[in-house]
Amino acid sequence: MRTTPVASAAMTPAATVTPFAIVFGLFVGVTVVLVVLVLRFTLQRAKASRAQWLAEQDDEEQGPEEEVTALVLAGGGIRGAVQIGMLQVLAEHGFLPDRIYGSSVGAVNSVAFAGDPTPSGVERMARIWTGLTSDDVYPQSRLHGPWLYFQQRDSVYSNWGLRKIVEEEIAFERLEESVVPVEVVATSLTDGRERWFTYGPAVDAVLASAAIPALFPPVEIDGELFIDGGVVNNVPIRRAIDAGATTIVVLLCSPPVYEPSKPKRPVEAMLNALFISVHARFARDMAHLPPGVEVILCAGSEGGSRDFDNFSTTEALIAEGRKEASEVVRRYGLGRSGSALASAGAGSDGPAPGAPGEAPDAGVPRGDSPSIHPEPRT
Repeated sequence: MRTTPVASAAMTPAATVTPFAIVFGLFVGVTVVLVVLVLRFTLQRAKASRAQWLAEQDDEEQGPEEEVTALVLAGGGIRGAVQIGMLQVLAEHGFLPDRIYGSSVGAVNSVAFAGDPTPSGVERMARIWTGLTSDDVYPQSRLHGPWLYFQQRDSVYSNWGLRKIVEEEIAFERLEESVVPVEVVATSLTDGRERWFTYGPAVDAVLASAAIPALFPPVEIDGELFIDGGVVNNVPIRRAIDAGATTIVVLLCSPPVYEPSKPKRPVEAMLNALFISVHARFARDMAHLPPGVEVILCAGSEGGSRDFDNFSTTEALIAEGRKEASEVVRRYGLGRSGSALASAGAGSDGPAPGAPGEAPDAGVPRGDSPSIHPEPRT
């Protein structure tokens, strides 16, 4: 009968030890987990700090990001003469861009300027422009008349007249032979997208970019047909931005905001619609400029003839371009401070870093394929 209390007393310590062991074990486990987490966090922070320090060291060794100056020449038909006056002033002040981009008539002027970006080179362009007539650019056959707009044909005019002018104006055969890297845009009739020509026959690329719908026939290159680049990208500042340009000088043929006039002929109504569309694209691109990119506009006015084939105001347009560019140069200090000019070590007269036809040593990467000219579709 007395064994019962003894047994109860012997079991009491065991009952109290078991909960303590459990609590102590949990405490040790939690402590170990916390120590592991703290060590892991500390190691991760140390690794991140080291990576940041190494990146800062690399940035210090590389120095500041290179500034790239791009020249963009927009489309605008016969008003492209205003760009000649602008180029005259820029060349006289020793302005030399790192890269040049052109669309439509801007492609004609950009490729010619890229081949000889000197005052004498631009004067040669001016002489060609001032000598142009409607028959030179829009040659008419003996059966020419309004009915040609309704015939089953791809254009009203042949482009052989424009080809002759371009061949006379361009001082090299292939785009990759230009003094300044140049690119021109055209519209593909295969998929309706913009296609950029960075190398290959220069004349064909320019004719494709300047093939105004209905007026000039599409240009076939490597089995694909192309029309005017202004249809999809008349002021290709986005191309320059994507290539890393930090300063973009834009030569417009007319004011940034387009005010269509009442058309006199069906072709003028078609061109009105085209210009409204291309100005809308430019407005969108200007509204979404990334930080650190400066766009300098050099724009023409609404003066002069609106007829697509009237070259009587060419000299007035050139003078207008000179006036506009002179003010822009004064305001922004364009000229010998440009990165390309400084690296070329140009003299007081602003000569180009090489004779026409010599490929530059630096610039955007360019292909060397003898046949494929436009970039692959994306």
